[in-house]
Amino acid sequence: MNSLDANLRNTKTKGQLSTLRSKGNVPAIMYGGKEENKKITLSKKQVNALIEKENFSSDVIILKLDGKEYNVLARDITFDTISDEPLHIDFLRIIEGSKINLEIPVKFINQDKSPGLKRGGVLNIVRRKIELNCPTENIPKEIIIDLDNLDIGASIKISFVKLPENVKPIITDRDFVIATVAAPTVVKEPEKPAETTEEGENVEAAAEGSAESGDDKSKASSEGDKSKDGEKKEDLKNPQEKK
Repeated sequence: MNSLDANLRNTKTKGQLSTLRSKGNVPAIMYGGKEENKKITLSKKQVNALIEKENFSSDVIILKLDGKEYNVLARDITFDTISDEPLHIDFLRIIEGSKINLEIPVKFINQDKSPGLKRGGVLNIVRRKIELNCPTENIPKEIIIDLDNLDIGASIKISFVKLPENVKPIITDRDFVIATVAAPTVVKEPEKPAETTEEGENVEAAAEGSAESGDDKSKASSEGDKSKDGEKKEDLKNPQEKK
């Protein structure tokens, strides 16, 4: 179980909180149960190490304060919009015998044993977390979905999942879907229409014909110029023949 070392704080102003954060600490509060709320401070380094874990908001944390240990849950975290550093955390004391609503992450196993996925099917995940009502002494870390033997078209609903004792989904009016094994989607590039191809060939043929016609005209023009030049030269050589 994860744990955090905490110290009591007596900050009252924003300036005091800013000073506390500048020294590498995160202000927090612990509430719940019959005990009074406690204002505490935590090491930012320890907090960041736990936040990086996927189940931070649903895992029970041992908070060590003044020689005592408290089982708590992180219920609300405020982050800096620029640095993304934690600014404040609310911790709820876990009271034995009570219940709590939590979003529990879903984990899929045995993908390699699913006939549908082997044949190119796709796992379509509808819900990555499920909100459950849990006894504080029996909070699951994750919900396991076994994909073994699931073929294309399979629909995984909440009734498919074996939940721990006394753990129930918040949604009770329907058997909601968590994921499906969908058929593979292959996007085939459309073929070029036959008419377009023929038109293209006609255009190319016309272009080739135009080019050949142009060459013929150019050739004829060139021969005509040569002929005229030849006549002119002959006229100059024999001016009397024309008379």
